[in-house]
Amino acid sequence: MDPHAPPTSLAEGAFALAFGDMTVEAVLALREAAEWQRLPPGPAGRYQALLAVADLDAFLLTDAARTPRVSMADGSRRGGASVPADQFALSSGHVDAPRLLVRFDAGASLVVSQFHEMHGPLARFCRGLEKLFLHPVQCNVYLTPASAQGFRVHYDTHDVLVLQVEGEKQWRIWPGQPLPHPTRRTPWQGEVQPEGEPVEFTMTPGQAIYVPRGVMHEARTQQSGGHSLHLTIGLMESCWAEVLRDTLTMLEPEDATLREAFPSWRLGDPAAAPALLRAMAARLEALPGDATLERLAVRMLDNLAQNRIPLPGRGLLTPPPGAADRLRLSDAMHHHVAALPDGRAELRWADGTLPLDEQGLDWLQRLDEGASAAELGEGGLEFCRRLASAGLLVAA
Repeated sequence: MDPHAPPTSLAEGAFALAFGDMTVEAVLALREAAEWQRLPPGPAGRYQALLAVADLDAFLLTDAARTPRVSMADGSRRGGASVPADQFALSSGHVDAPRLLVRFDAGASLVVSQFHEMHGPLARFCRGLEKLFLHPVQCNVYLTPASAQGFRVHYDTHDVLVLQVEGEKQWRIWPGQPLPHPTRRTPWQGEVQPEGEPVEFTMTPGQAIYVPRGVMHEARTQQSGGHSLHLTIGLMESCWAEVLRDTLTMLEPEDATLREAFPSWRLGDPAAAPALLRAMAARLEALPGDATLERLAVRMLDNLAQNRIPLPGRGLLTPPPGAADRLRLSDAMHHHVAALPDGRAELRWADGTLPLDEQGLDWLQRLDEGASAAELGEGGLEFCRRLASAGLLVAA
């Protein structure tokens, strides 16, 4: 990817916005190193197209503004920083906007979780990063008033990108990971203490940082800097334990050695422990190599397509394509080609599938670069209209 070339895809645009002039190889190495880093800064208005405070004002007046999507945090509270929902929401869960504004004025931060599900620019940005990393990406929004702190020192259980949209925020980040590589099964409990001396710095509009899971941090605003609006982009990668569980579940129906009885009655015999551990290691060692990885890749792509909100490349009144219309596959819709055990192939997206023969595979490749139904030849228009109907095609 040329960092100086204009983006040609959703993934390239999202990558450039998030990581600036960094190369893909450098970003992948960054994620694998599991060390926090300040990313190359951009102009102050870099992230304004993703979200503005006016977007939050409008959202809070809709029926979708309800708990737990909307929450508040106040680091000055005794006990936990989370503000009880009954202090800013009705018993139905709907936000009580006047009371929420009072809490905000008193120093509580507004937190809107999963806002990529409600706001188009964030949805497309997260989708672009999903196309690159091949795992779910989400966005939580934090609006903090002046002289305030939302959450106190903590770590996250997934990697995050923090994008400063408006205002300033002072950050403190500690080295290392007191609890290495925490996951959703090892959530923040409040008893872990940071180690060493923190690095302190101020985030200003257009700046970004990468914070891996397990790295302890906190942030607050100052009176002189006014309010702060930042986006926390959650990179929801799987851990090895999740992948191993999923792999064994996938292979159990066809691998007799995985279905053999585990001799639990031997667990009380110390002399049997080495044999049990060898048997466990042997079953992992015997997993098929490349074939397993290929099936696992398809399984993860299936889950990604099915578990993320579809972003179709058409609207309610979009007309079906004509024979001369140049089209290309939409990169906003998760889709992939899966090879079936019987040698056939099919195109998969969300809850849809389309069987593919050799001609269909060739047409898909040509549509990936841009083509018209007339260029595809006989049957091409019907094929294109089927894909367009599902939102998989856009104008080239």
